[in-house]
Amino acid sequence: MNAAPVPGFAAQILDAIRAVVGAGSVVLHEPYFGGNEWTYLKECVDSTFVSSVGRFVERFEAQLAEFTGAKHAVAVVNGTAALHVALRLAGVEANDEVLVPALSFIATANAVAYCHAVPHFVESEERTLGVDPHALREYLASISEPRGKLCVNRHTGRIIRALVPMHVFGHPVDVEGLARVSRDFHLLMIEDAAESIGSLYHGVHTGTLGLMGTLSFNGNKTITTGGGGAILTNDAEVARRAKHLTTTAKVPHRWEYRHDELGYNYRMPNLNAALGCAQLEQLPQLLEAQRRLYERYAQSFAHIRGARILAEPAGCRSNYWLQALLLDESRAGERDAILGATNDAAVMTRPVWSLNHRASAFRGSPRMPLTVAESLELRLVNLPSSAQLALP
Repeated sequence: MNAAPVPGFAAQILDAIRAVVGAGSVVLHEPYFGGNEWTYLKECVDSTFVSSVGRFVERFEAQLAEFTGAKHAVAVVNGTAALHVALRLAGVEANDEVLVPALSFIATANAVAYCHAVPHFVESEERTLGVDPHALREYLASISEPRGKLCVNRHTGRIIRALVPMHVFGHPVDVEGLARVSRDFHLLMIEDAAESIGSLYHGVHTGTLGLMGTLSFNGNKTITTGGGGAILTNDAEVARRAKHLTTTAKVPHRWEYRHDELGYNYRMPNLNAALGCAQLEQLPQLLEAQRRLYERYAQSFAHIRGARILAEPAGCRSNYWLQALLLDESRAGERDAILGATNDAAVMTRPVWSLNHRASAFRGSPRMPLTVAESLELRLVNLPSSAQLALP
């Protein structure tokens, strides 16, 4: 039985992707293990220290801090746990509101809910895919009022405690604009840098520009520890508290088990950290490959009208974790045909996440007008983005 013909525009998109990735099946993003992974994992297993105690955890944290320029890095079990603890350390309390982008992976909002706080969904801008500081400023001016050093939502009576911008697909958000909004409205800023290891905002690594930043090392990220995440901070006391909370708030003692507050069993196992150390050693070459892949996609799509490959914002350097195709508004109705044609051809593509305010858990959460985010939701398609597609 012959396959159904591919519609014209979708066929152009598929041909442009094939020109970059070649023939055969191709996944969206897979890890690359081309260094000391087996050596370090064997060393870790031979030591018998495979849980949260072991030299690879401290080594991984030191390497992360050096690479990102943060003074401190605290390794944890995943990026969601990192954000959960960061929010707690920032003082987010039950019934507080936390400003988060509607256009983000659901974990950003989930971490707020874990604090028994309320995610308050805010608008994105097309230039960065991140939170729009200008729209946010106008919105906060209309719905909030200052009470001392607090920002209070006039409609709900709740404190708006913090802002969590997310660097979508590794593209740096307008951090300076959002930092000014945070200062003017008495908000704490915590960066969700889960997808942006290796990305720079005007020469400074993402995740190091707010009170804290959080990273993810899930299996589909630029580098992976299998599962895993980290908290970045320049504050020594915040780092100390992060390590304490993520090790069940256990008070150090030679033999006794005492816990002085509610803590979490969130520390990264040594086995995962061993994998991470090997991955970090290869990160520079992986970032170069991701950039080459972007350049190949940009060239391949240059002649196609109605779609473009998303480029890093001016003055920034993206890690290009996931390559993103942005359709013109006039082509939004053809997104699903593109997804169908590519996946039918064994070229894995995916749409951007469904906006977080649509999730059943958050349908009652406050939100500002989301005109741009709702448009982007219909027009973004992620393309195969594995670094090995462009490694030498």
